[in-house]
Amino acid sequence: MIKAFISGCAGSVLTDDERAFFKDTNPWGLILFARNIETPEQVSDLTESFRQAVGRQDAPVLVDQEGGRVQRLRPPHWRKYPAPKLFGDLYGKDPAAGRRAAFLGAQLIAADLSAVGITVDCLPCLDVRFPETVDAIGDRAMSEDTETVSLLGRDMVNGALAGGVLPVIKHIPGHGRAKVDSHLELPRVLDDKKTLETVDFQPFKALRDVSLGMTAHLLYESIDPDNPGTQSRTVIEEIIRKEIGFDGCLMSDDISMKALGGTVGDRSRKIWDAGCDVVLHCNGEMDEMRVVADAAPDLAGRSLERCEQAMAGLKPIDPDFDNVAAWQEFQSLTGWAGV
Repeated sequence: MIKAFISGCAGSVLTDDERAFFKDTNPWGLILFARNIETPEQVSDLTESFRQAVGRQDAPVLVDQEGGRVQRLRPPHWRKYPAPKLFGDLYGKDPAAGRRAAFLGAQLIAADLSAVGITVDCLPCLDVRFPETVDAIGDRAMSEDTETVSLLGRDMVNGALAGGVLPVIKHIPGHGRAKVDSHLELPRVLDDKKTLETVDFQPFKALRDVSLGMTAHLLYESIDPDNPGTQSRTVIEEIIRKEIGFDGCLMSDDISMKALGGTVGDRSRKIWDAGCDVVLHCNGEMDEMRVVADAAPDLAGRSLERCEQAMAGLKPIDPDFDNVAAWQEFQSLTGWAGV
């Protein structure tokens, strides 16, 4: 049986222990970070090694490749891409150019990933930017305007799909009001539910048909004052599933982040109990990986259906896609030099 978690790994190749772990536990997917990435050939070998270990050629391999600060595949082997805020700024001057750039940017990134066996990219970030938004989100947020975020988010989703990769909308139901970094501590959102419905939830509502989503490790005090969104049944059932209407595969943000308290096992169980389909564990530390795997339920029922439906939406990149011409158009639209 497939287990309801996504795992990291320690380095650029799987160790014997990791191969045995993946074979025995069969996590739904693997997520890669900069520590796992050296050259295109090496990444291709790594993604194939994981799929051989779990015995599933369709097992998803994920990465955070947004552009800007959040870019795991970097020069000299891959192009450097701008932070998504550029698309929002361009849209404010020339809406057609902003939308085309958002599509092309996502398509070009996706083509890079597809070429090395990565099938899921954790973009777009649909968080609305505010003056107080913490730098950990910052220029990852495309705009302070909800309609702009929704439109450009849709273009990035379409671009990723055209480039042969599945997108993940994040951080649902909204991370923009965080004033502290959830990697380091738990952000608390004090705004009332009506305000959140009117602003923060809107881009996620507009893209609720996307098949993969990632939660936010934020405490929404007006909705559930006791549990971060990732671990809140109220947030997941009442807000994400009902109010927003998202019925895709819902994965947690990284459970290694310090916004969540308790042991890794406790964190994981609370997330599954709250209604997340899949737990995301990223740091590649084997002791923690074993704890998550021991706690993990089998991927079954509606959660399994959501995961299967998501992967069924993965399509090969258009064989007529001209990467060089697309990059030249992207640079012409944005003025991006790629440095």
